[in-house]
Amino acid sequence: MKNLLEDIEEVLLMGPGPNCVPPEVYTALSRKTLGYLDAHLMRILEDLQGMLRKIMNTKNELTITLSGTGSAGMEAAFVNLVEPGGRVLILVNGFFGQRMQEVAARLGAAVDVLEFPWGTPVDTKAVEKKVRQESYKIVGVIHAETSTGVQNPVQEIGALLKGSNTLYVVDAVTSLGGIEMRMDEWNIDVLYSCSQKCLGCPPGLSPLSFSERAMAAAAGRKNKVPNWYLDLTLIGNYWGKNHVYHHTTPSNMVYGLYQALLLLLDEGMEHVFSRYKENHLALVAGLEELNMKLLVEKPYRLPMLNAVLVPEGIDELSVRRRLRNEFKIEIGGGLGLLAGKVWRIGLMGYTSRKENVDRLLGALRQVLR
Repeated sequence: MKNLLEDIEEVLLMGPGPNCVPPEVYTALSRKTLGYLDAHLMRILEDLQGMLRKIMNTKNELTITLSGTGSAGMEAAFVNLVEPGGRVLILVNGFFGQRMQEVAARLGAAVDVLEFPWGTPVDTKAVEKKVRQESYKIVGVIHAETSTGVQNPVQEIGALLKGSNTLYVVDAVTSLGGIEMRMDEWNIDVLYSCSQKCLGCPPGLSPLSFSERAMAAAAGRKNKVPNWYLDLTLIGNYWGKNHVYHHTTPSNMVYGLYQALLLLLDEGMEHVFSRYKENHLALVAGLEELNMKLLVEKPYRLPMLNAVLVPEGIDELSVRRRLRNEFKIEIGGGLGLLAGKVWRIGLMGYTSRKENVDRLLGALRQVLR
């Protein structure tokens, strides 16, 4: 039987994720597998927690990684906190805000939604008005809306909720490791992300942090968490001092994320943020030379995810296929309301390098010509 793994090509991943992985991380992934209760693995997990706390800027004890992608982080956030009839407000300005709404609704929450045009940030004045009128157990928002490339005012929303009983849930799937995150300072109770974007690792893990308030809410539920696999009162016991078995930790994925976080912290987060910004600006300048525009206005653009408007008369899928087949470059298409209208270009992880920006722009010039 033919081994299809032998035919995997090296592709420059410049879509919305996964993105390119540093060689040191690939080496880490190939280390010998350890058992889920091995003492050395426990030391690795402890160091991993410390690195995540530094990048998130939090002191939360429950700062861990879930065995699953960023969507597992979203599920865990809501399945541990939502009880039937609980009042939840979701701030929606893109595809992944809608997913957050769907997850909360499936758990039986009484979900209210504040919607904003795709490609524009959440309006904090509208949020302030809503939370003054109504009382919510949870307010949820996407920090970096991956479907549009817009950055939402997470810090300002956190300030609005400070002093209330509302739990603040933030999706940092695309933002963590690419732009500043100050979980404790910004009054965030729950933060989740993924391994395969700005953290520079393949997909498979979801970093997550719960504040003491959020953990108290999860522990004080009237009924058990309805999802056993994502029950943080159980998972937390594995990551705690006693290391009580819950499920089999994917140790090699842990090695990969551990190495990826070491690389980020060794580079220095301020330098990482500057690198992302510089490469974003280089991409935008090159796109403007090609008479192409971004969906999002300058003040609200993400440096790591760029939604580019497809020029009139261009078959967006044909361009993506040519980039992949002829130039070995992958970019993403639009989702939901933006399907067929934008290309999503990611500059995350090991992808965020000037030579990759130049390579993509050169390929686009040839394809669009």
